[in-house]
Amino acid sequence: MKKVLKIVGIVLFIALVIGVIAYFGKKNSQDNQVYEVTKPTVGNIEVKAVATGEVKPLETIEIKPNISGVIKSINVTEGEFVERGQLIAEIRVVPNVANLNSALQTIRSAEIEVNLQQKEYNRSKTLYNQGVIPKAEFDNATAMYQNAQQSLRTAEANYQVAQTGVAPGLEKYATTRIVATTSGVILDIPVEIGNMVQEINNFSTGTTIATMADINNMIFSGKVDEAEVGKLKEGMKINVSIGAIPNKTFTAILDFISPQGVASNGVVQFEIKAPIQLDSKYFIRAGYSANAEVITAGANNVLMIKSAHLRYDENQKPYVEVLKSGKGADATYEKKYLTLGVTDGVSVEVKKGITQNDQIKIWNTDLDKPNGPGPH
Repeated sequence: MKKVLKIVGIVLFIALVIGVIAYFGKKNSQDNQVYEVTKPTVGNIEVKAVATGEVKPLETIEIKPNISGVIKSINVTEGEFVERGQLIAEIRVVPNVANLNSALQTIRSAEIEVNLQQKEYNRSKTLYNQGVIPKAEFDNATAMYQNAQQSLRTAEANYQVAQTGVAPGLEKYATTRIVATTSGVILDIPVEIGNMVQEINNFSTGTTIATMADINNMIFSGKVDEAEVGKLKEGMKINVSIGAIPNKTFTAILDFISPQGVASNGVVQFEIKAPIQLDSKYFIRAGYSANAEVITAGANNVLMIKSAHLRYDENQKPYVEVLKSGKGADATYEKKYLTLGVTDGVSVEVKKGITQNDQIKIWNTDLDKPNGPGPH
């Protein structure tokens, strides 16, 4: 009898140990199934495309000379506002020996022709006064003499131009005086007094003496990735943030999207431009770096959830699990498939599948656990 009781005791002890192990194993298993829940919210979602670039004038004008020479004086400074026709710089012409020699030879030839025609004129005048030749012949001799005199004056003027760059009587319009072709602000003066400058012609782009622009007409010029450019349309509103002017956003209207992209670091980008609506309180300098946000899609007063609460089945259909009954370790959930709308990457619009009162399971992830995998 004692032997039987001993065996029964051993069996009961083993059963008790197994029960305890099973209980704690079940408890640990249940702890892994404890989830927090959240409810959908109602709000606005905006989908934005971001472009990086700079603020620059709508038009930039380069002032260049149409005669070569040396900078004699610079009469403006960078940042100064100038009116159209205002003197910017003066050039001193460095004579070209070949041109001077050619002009001098032309003068000598013209002088010879003048002497010849003067003699012919004097002879014709004497014969005409004596009634030997008709008036038409005398008039012809007079015209030839006058043409020879004019050729001499032209040769002398060309010699002066070759020597000084200024024609007699045209000092007011001399090309050695470089003036502003429009009103605006001087952005840059890349030359100094004493620098040689090259004229602009069919064979040379010329030396830039000054760069100027109307800073009251500024645009945002930036680039967007090819993944975003298809969402943009001319006429869209753009919010421009300038790094040098914090806590201020300027409005611009998109009016140019480049038809051709440029590859940069393996990414194709497209240039966009948008005139900025300036605020007189702020002075915008050309070249400020800026970022622009373009709202490409949006939805107002819609039901939405966090994108992190979504799951996808094997057919890539989105769903969430909604609390059905119970709570904590005893909670049960029901899978509900959703019809989604726009998303900004953080939140997503829910068109169909759940209501605002549903409690959605927040999936446990290792990122949410401060001490790594496992329940906390």
